[in-house]
Amino acid sequence: MGWADEGMPRDIRAYHRRTKHAAHRYALGPAFLDWTSQPTPFRRFDGVRTVPLPLSLERPTPPFGDLARLDGVAAEPLGDAAIGLFLELALGISAWKAVDGAQWAVRNNPSSGNLHPTEGYVILPPLDGIGDGPALYHYAPADHALEERCRLERFPTLPAGGFIVGLSSVAWREAWKYGERAFRYCQHDVGHAVGALSYAAACLGWRMTVQARPGDAAVGRVLGLDRADAWHRHEQEHPDLLAVVAPEPVEAVALGGLSGDWTGTANRLSEDHDPWPAVELAARYSYKTDNPPIPADDVAVSAPDLPAADTPAAAVIRRRRSAVRMDGRTPLDRTAFFRILSATLPDRTVIPWSGFSWPPRLALFLFVHRVTGVEPGLYALIRDPASLDRLRAACDPSFLWQPVEECPLPLFLLRAEAVERNAAQLSCLQAIAGKGAFSLGMAADFDRTLRDEGDWAYRRLFWEAGLVGQVLYVEATAAGMSGTGLGCFFDDGVHDLLGLTAETQESMAWQSLYHFTVGTALEDERVLTLPAYPAER
Repeated sequence: MGWADEGMPRDIRAYHRRTKHAAHRYALGPAFLDWTSQPTPFRRFDGVRTVPLPLSLERPTPPFGDLARLDGVAAEPLGDAAIGLFLELALGISAWKAVDGAQWAVRNNPSSGNLHPTEGYVILPPLDGIGDGPALYHYAPADHALEERCRLERFPTLPAGGFIVGLSSVAWREAWKYGERAFRYCQHDVGHAVGALSYAAACLGWRMTVQARPGDAAVGRVLGLDRADAWHRHEQEHPDLLAVVAPEPVEAVALGGLSGDWTGTANRLSEDHDPWPAVELAARYSYKTDNPPIPADDVAVSAPDLPAADTPAAAVIRRRRSAVRMDGRTPLDRTAFFRILSATLPDRTVIPWSGFSWPPRLALFLFVHRVTGVEPGLYALIRDPASLDRLRAACDPSFLWQPVEECPLPLFLLRAEAVERNAAQLSCLQAIAGKGAFSLGMAADFDRTLRDEGDWAYRRLFWEAGLVGQVLYVEATAAGMSGTGLGCFFDDGVHDLLGLTAETQESMAWQSLYHFTVGTALEDERVLTLPAYPAER
């Protein structure tokens, strides 16, 4: 192909450097948006058996506050109605928006630019109302339906009530708008989808566990992504992961040897394409083999059990939105602030962290603007206790590292000062980062993770960031606030602020991967909100 000889990145670290934004130079993207080639956000398969799923919009779900630890939530039996609710809450449409003749869908799993590169699949046993044999299905959210891709000869050996979920990414959907940085955003979206699936499973008393061992080739074979009928040129679906959903956690399952009769051909997403070779190279450089190393957690993390909203969990999930503007005035209560942050701690006994197979490698640096009883300033939340000493040594030596009084979290004040301008400037001059109650950046223990787990772990670091983002979304919504993930930020500007520049220039020891903001949204009254699915559905 010769791309590497034309100034293209030669490894995943070079891709990461190349796709950094800076105030004087943004990562390479399209010069303009070609609306005639905008990819459809909905993958469909022609020539398949399609199974409409029941809608359970009025079905009761547990209080959101009971969801994380599955307190008193009995496991629902596996059936068509339960599968329908699970997929709707995880990957389904939450509303349609319309303005000036344009209309678009909002989904329960967030996406960068609402472009939705993530596709969902399920492997189900024979179920009344779905199929009389085991099969692999693609989920079609626009119609809330399953498309049967493969009638399987056998079903994997799983606990009673268990089934498989698979995720893949169509990078072209993101590259159309974001160019070379698109690979990052696809991985963010996988993390958001993992969180959305975990919360949806918990609504039914189920546990979802991401399978750490299968490599890309194995995932691709199981989901049929290695077939010529699975995608068109320049629209490849990259395999991401497989997960088991069951009444109890399932750490490992044998998936080899699945075979059956395949049907269907993928639809074409765009009539024209602009190739982005750096994105394809990033996928190649971060290829995941079978059985990659998985380090043990250095220190177990326990999240305090803080009061949470008693709103039905499904209502919180369906109400979640990405805010476009914040009001710049409304404060967040200190107790709610601690609750939101507590949910991001990787406690293996709570949802969604119980189903994420890798140790925590992200620290959160917070810009606190308007939190009652918390001084405005720059803070750090340490999610991996074993990293604290190294992170302190790497950061600006003037930072205070002062524990926040009467706070049950590993939250440290670094600098007490107004940080609204810093937050907005570093988030690509987006005012929303300074107009909320707080915003944050997620810094990854980058070199350590890639050294310990291999270059494929570049992807899983972004999954972890997206999973943190999904927790922030639903927790903010439950607290009566709104959130927004910010993929655009000045990477090394964040490192400069934190004092990490000298170290990261040489070793990339710590790297900023994702930003997020939480506050009170200002609604645009010109935009009409329509039901997710027509009443007759």
